[in-house]
Amino acid sequence: MKRANNVAAASHHRPGGGFQNPWPGSALHGTRGLLKWMLTRSRRPELQPAEKTSSAGARPDASSREPRITWIGHSTFLIQAGGLNILTDPIWSDRASPVSFAGPRRIAPPGVGFDDLPRIDITLLSHDHYDHLDRQTVESLIARFPEMTWMTPLGIADFIRSRGARDVRELDWWDETTAGESRIACTPAQHFSGRFPWNRNATLWCGWTVRVAGFSLFFAGDTALHPEFESIARRFGPFDLAILPIGAYEPRWFMRPVHMSPEEAVQSLVALTAARPGHRCTMLASHWGTFRLTDEPVDEPPAFARAAWTRANLPSGNLWIFTHGETRVLN
Repeated sequence: MKRANNVAAASHHRPGGGFQNPWPGSALHGTRGLLKWMLTRSRRPELQPAEKTSSAGARPDASSREPRITWIGHSTFLIQAGGLNILTDPIWSDRASPVSFAGPRRIAPPGVGFDDLPRIDITLLSHDHYDHLDRQTVESLIARFPEMTWMTPLGIADFIRSRGARDVRELDWWDETTAGESRIACTPAQHFSGRFPWNRNATLWCGWTVRVAGFSLFFAGDTALHPEFESIARRFGPFDLAILPIGAYEPRWFMRPVHMSPEEAVQSLVALTAARPGHRCTMLASHWGTFRLTDEPVDEPPAFARAAWTRANLPSGNLWIFTHGETRVLN
């Protein structure tokens, strides 16, 4: 593993332990802000689960050498490239919650059933929130794929190892490692962590880059807009595909430090491609349409993303917004 060795790489380490967002304006709202949101947020009826949908075209194919990607839901994707099968932030549970009877419930079932997964070689975890690190799913994956490699940001490896995983790599921002034929790096994100009120920001949050068989991917994880996207691309790009979050952004006064809006997701794509403007990079939308987490209508993020894409005068074919279960091949 190649460890980062510079001052900037350590600025997100909080004095006395834990982690922080190192950029101006990245401070989170505290308990008072949370209470204000809870008291003023709109009340909408809970949606009924949607029918499972899938593309009429490509399908997951473990034998294919062509890069292809399938949206399972929220931030969970199945990436297939160079003979490897890679999962991101896997969650198959009905609720993103520590309990089965409360918390955000799925409004769309997983686009691929758990039992229909191919052999998984690598799983990438961005942080420890329940909609990204799901205990039941983690335990099921470890039981089914004991040889799988897990990639985690700092502080999360013990959670995975304690459930029986054998190969767990814990990385800091800008660290790099290899797994099979792939080269994987941990990248900055602007967010926060904590599965309980008493362990806020005790573990790190991140994005990931993957390079395998000539294919290069950026998975932003869960993040607000921050100033490091161009640096990420200069160090680890150029990217063929960037998975960027477009949901969970309202109200903006509260969510801006932790979640990008669709317009900001397009801004981050522009920053990712600034260093190599002639290289085609496709943006794939994530973090929407699966759990109701915030106040915007669940069908709003794609419409806003398409409008922002058009205003930025970007190629129409380079914005991908999937239905659950859809698979596309990256040419």
